[in-house]
Amino acid sequence: MKRLMEKLEHLLELGGIRKDVTLLVISGAAVICSLLKFQPFPFDMAWIAIVLCGLPIILEAVIGLVTAFDIKADVLVSLALIASICIGEEFAAGEVAFIMQLGALLEELTVAKARAGIEKLVHLTPQTARVLREGREEIVPAEQVRVGDRIRVLPGESLPVDKTVGDFVSSGTVNQFGAFEMEASKVEEDSSIQRMIRLVQSADAGKAKIVGIADRWATWIVVIALTAAALTWLLTGQIIRAVTILVVFCPCALVLATPTAIMAAIGNATKHGFLVREGDALERLAGVKVIAFDKTGTLTYGTPEVVKAASVSEEFSKEDVYRLAASAEQLSEHPLGKAIAAGFRKAGKDSVAPAEAFWMIPGRGVCAQVEGKAVLAGNPELLREQGVPMTVPAEAEEAFRQGCTVIYVAVDGALAGYLALSDTLRQESAATIEALSQLGVQPVLLTGDHENAAAAIAAKLKIRQVRANCLPEDKLTAIGEYQEQGQPVCMIGDGVNDAPALKKADVGIAMGGVGSDIAVDAADIALVDDEVKELPHLIALSKRMMTTIKLNMTFSMALNFAAIVLAIVGTLNPVVGALVHNAGSVLVITNSAFLLKWRKKK
Repeated sequence: MKRLMEKLEHLLELGGIRKDVTLLVISGAAVICSLLKFQPFPFDMAWIAIVLCGLPIILEAVIGLVTAFDIKADVLVSLALIASICIGEEFAAGEVAFIMQLGALLEELTVAKARAGIEKLVHLTPQTARVLREGREEIVPAEQVRVGDRIRVLPGESLPVDKTVGDFVSSGTVNQFGAFEMEASKVEEDSSIQRMIRLVQSADAGKAKIVGIADRWATWIVVIALTAAALTWLLTGQIIRAVTILVVFCPCALVLATPTAIMAAIGNATKHGFLVREGDALERLAGVKVIAFDKTGTLTYGTPEVVKAASVSEEFSKEDVYRLAASAEQLSEHPLGKAIAAGFRKAGKDSVAPAEAFWMIPGRGVCAQVEGKAVLAGNPELLREQGVPMTVPAEAEEAFRQGCTVIYVAVDGALAGYLALSDTLRQESAATIEALSQLGVQPVLLTGDHENAAAAIAAKLKIRQVRANCLPEDKLTAIGEYQEQGQPVCMIGDGVNDAPALKKADVGIAMGGVGSDIAVDAADIALVDDEVKELPHLIALSKRMMTTIKLNMTFSMALNFAAIVLAIVGTLNPVVGALVHNAGSVLVITNSAFLLKWRKKK
């Protein structure tokens, strides 16, 4: 019997959504023909809807009862269909079947399939490695690399952090310049990228999917409907009243209450730059109490900019320091070097001078001859190693404490000045944080940056809770702590390291423009144009959507009970009851449609 039920279930799933839409269009036309008494065939046109829409409902009810004794709304609808047919009310049966299948289709469209993003993580996993054995380089499959093997990494295979001898390098990172050799300390399942895959999988496992509200209440609906129908038949002796009760008690409008509101809200969100990837994401977002931000690329632009140029030498002005540093860095491949040269050009300064004898020292900085002068631009270690007397100015220390990266500039063996670079805040970030706070959502900063940079950004944005130096596991732990305290969390991030946290959070929002593919795939919602100023609208919209759903449900249940009373006293017959269903469904859809253009009043 179980095998037979499985075959029936497989048969019902054939054709997918295209088949469902086609059958609904044909059934809808048939129901209209039946209502208008247009009968081109020797049978009521409503029979087409009964067969195409009603039969699958009956089969689903039977499968649920036989395999798991699962009493869904399908059970009540099946009873109403069969009873209506038995007393010759084909239109009522066809109309109810059509409305129920319409609701099922809308819910199927609303509830998107889970997108774990695991495939893209797997693609990041190195497929081959250059292993040095007995002085020779061999290209071998990555799974053949063993702990202790020496591996050569070529450029182009973005390290935003400088690495030097003795540092750890994670698998899946990209080397920007210069080849280097490393020793394998973790391989296969123990590697960083494989650990990231497992984190995403485990974080996704506990996230519940939406369950149809009509199905949650189905057991009580069936019991009440059958009791009311049986008592009415016993007391009045009129079976038509009992059948009418079954017809009007079918939760058609209730089935439409949730999916129509969600689809309308998703349409609204799309207009504001959000791609909602999970059907129940907005439902979960409405209950969020904490919103956690990754800093770089989310609240900031993710690209460093020169915010200060200073001179510590009487021989050079701050403009000279900036010009010489930009000239030396113009050939650099490092993100900070590129930012200095680009910032100088953007500021409309004099054109950079040619750089000769350019030499880049990874993890230190650059050396070059500019205008006949020996220019060094880099960290204090570079200047000390090149014999430059080095005392860090107090202003430079203060800039570092405020979260800036400081590049020191020496000319002809003497310290000339320094440049301070910072990841600049998005213009709309402060207003966004304030608006979120007004909505009752607490902003939190979870970032891998050091304490100074994190604290500086948090102070500017008035974010009170900050966690710096966060690894992917640390972000998961932080989110889990809030969830254990009964505070649902929304996580917003853009990088590969944010993927596990985006999955762990009750709702994950990825920056779709600047974000990594993995972060986007791990999230429930993608912010396509990176306009974080729209986040307050999204959260307000989700709350409005839930209000609309509750109104729809309340109206649906009130309509059902009122129709039952009228059916008991004999005022309604099955056909009129079916039309009442239609009216209720139309009103629910209309109310949900208002969400399409809704925007919170300022």
